[in-house]
Amino acid sequence: MFRKLTTAAAALVVTVGLAACGSSDSGSSSSGSAAAGGSGGGGGTIAVITVDPSNPYWKAEVDTAVAEAKKLGYETTVDAHGNDADKQNQFIDGAISKKVKAIILDPAGADESVGAVKKATDAGIPVFLVNAEIADQGIAKSQIVSNNAQGATLGAQAWVESVGEKGEYVELFGNPTDNNAQVRSDGYTEVISQYPDLKLVQKETANWDRAEGKAKMEIMLRAHPNIVGVVSGNDEMALGAIQALKDAGKLDQVKVLGFDGNQDAANAVKAGEMVATVLQPIVQGTTLAVQQADAFLKDGKTGASTEKQAIDCVLITKDNVDTLDNFVLSE
Repeated sequence: MFRKLTTAAAALVVTVGLAACGSSDSGSSSSGSAAAGGSGGGGGTIAVITVDPSNPYWKAEVDTAVAEAKKLGYETTVDAHGNDADKQNQFIDGAISKKVKAIILDPAGADESVGAVKKATDAGIPVFLVNAEIADQGIAKSQIVSNNAQGATLGAQAWVESVGEKGEYVELFGNPTDNNAQVRSDGYTEVISQYPDLKLVQKETANWDRAEGKAKMEIMLRAHPNIVGVVSGNDEMALGAIQALKDAGKLDQVKVLGFDGNQDAANAVKAGEMVATVLQPIVQGTTLAVQQADAFLKDGKTGASTEKQAIDCVLITKDNVDTLDNFVLSE
C-alpha cells in the first residue's frame, strides 16, 4: 500500500516543529496557586502561561505543570492568553512584577512571542517553552515540542491506508500564526502527494477550533459532496468535521484524521468515526519543562543537551486506543 518515503519526507520526520492545538477561543485569563510541597527543595512561584484551559489539550498542560511544580516545592500562577500576543505580554509583565522564579510558557505565535520571552529573560526570569517554539534561539532556556512532522507522517500513512489511493479530499488547517500548522500540513502533503489519484480539492483554516471546523466542513461539503476523506491539523477541528459529516449523513463515506490524542478523539477512534489521531506527548513535555526549570534554578543548567527538544508522537488507532488515558499511554 505504501510507497517508500522520499528523501524530503524522511527529512520531515526529524524536523522540530511547532505544536499548538485545540480550540481557538481566547477566553479570559485565569489564575490560581498550588501550595508548595514535596521534597524537591524548590521555593517561590512559577508562572504558567498557557493558551486556553477550556480545551482538554491545554488543560492537561496546565494540570501537569501545576502538579509537577507543586511536587518540586513551588507555588504556581496560571494565566491563559488565548493566542492573543497582547494578553501574553500583559501576563509576562505581571510575572515580572511578581518576581516569579521562572515562567512555563505555551507561546502565542512563533514570531509574536520573541519580544515577550526576551523581556522576561532580560528581567532575570528564565523562560521554558512547552508545546510550541519561537522563531529565535538563545533567549528561552528550553523549547520542548512534539515532533509534529514525524506525527503527521504517521497519521497520513494510516489515513491513506484507510481511504485508499484514489478520490478527492479536503484539509482543515490550524492557526496560521502557529508554525506547527504548516509543519503538519506539509507532513500530510509529503505522504499523500505520493498518490497522484488522491486530490486535495479545498483547504480551509479553522484555527484549531471545533465550531469553526464544523462550519468550514459544511462549506466544503456543499462544494465537494463526493469527498472521500478529511485530514485535520488537530482533533478539535476533526471532531467538528465529524459532526458536520454526521449531520449530512456522510460520515460512513468519509475518512477523518485527527491530531492531538484528546479523549473525545480517542472515543471517536474507538467508535469508528475517526481513522486515527496522533498523540502529542504533552504530559511528558510539560513535565520536562518544569523539571528543567527546577534544575536551572538550582544550578544554572537545564540538564538537556540542546535548547530545542522534540518528542516523538504516537499513532492512536483502534489497536491501541484502550491504552490511552488523558494524553498518557499505559504500558
